[in-house]
Amino acid sequence: MNTEKLVSEIKRKQSFLCIGLDVDLTKIPQYLLKGPSPIFEFNKAIIDATHHLCVAYKPNIAFYEAYGEEGWKALKQTIEYLNANYPEIFTIADAKRGDIGNTSSMYAKAFFDDLGFDSITTAPYMGKDSIEPFLAFENKHTILLALTSNSGAFDFQTLESDSKPLYQSVLETSKTWNNSKNLMYVVGATKPEFFKAIRKIVPDHFLLVPGVGAQGGSLEEVCKFGLNSNIGLLVNSSRGIIYASSTKDFAQHAARKAKELQQQMKTILLNN
Repeated sequence: MNTEKLVSEIKRKQSFLCIGLDVDLTKIPQYLLKGPSPIFEFNKAIIDATHHLCVAYKPNIAFYEAYGEEGWKALKQTIEYLNANYPEIFTIADAKRGDIGNTSSMYAKAFFDDLGFDSITTAPYMGKDSIEPFLAFENKHTILLALTSNSGAFDFQTLESDSKPLYQSVLETSKTWNNSKNLMYVVGATKPEFFKAIRKIVPDHFLLVPGVGAQGGSLEEVCKFGLNSNIGLLVNSSRGIIYASSTKDFAQHAARKAKELQQQMKTILLNN
């Protein structure tokens, strides 16, 4: 999916909500465990109930890898279901990959060609030759970790070198890489005070923003400095939506939580 289609969908739905599909079998309604594919059935119910309220879904790959062959099968079923039934939805493989060039090429092939994701999260630590293989794919997006929402982000990401924090050097350097137009960036909602500086460096790129909801990030604060002329934000909520209830009508509860965020987003967009 190209950026123009993503922006069009955001404007059509008045939403820049991304829903994280982080499936933990200990948290889903227990009756689903009796079926042949509980992870997929959970995801399918969430997707069918919320697709009109969001523009993206983000399966965290660890939550599928943890269940071995059945987890990978459910991941493939989920992305195939999305691509077949809701092709307007932007899909994110939250895999945080990044390795030497030939290995990254294989990761890119796996998630873009085989699984059919629109984008993948990557770690920048090994530099441009670990990221450019992902950027080479047309109409696919590489979402680079810039400033994450966890407390440990301050261990390295904000350390100063040459009078600037490391995350700013990552942003500036990444803009010089081949096909950098295909880059997006992860910036945590729990650090809204940094958005102004980030937008000075990458004014036109999309930011994937985790941390709204269960992690306590403020949507209003993120939008204050994060919005750009093309909206430029994908704000993610995972646990706060998909685990809103463990009853049989869990999907309807998830839809109500998603609707609350979508309505907040609609108000923000109408006032900007």
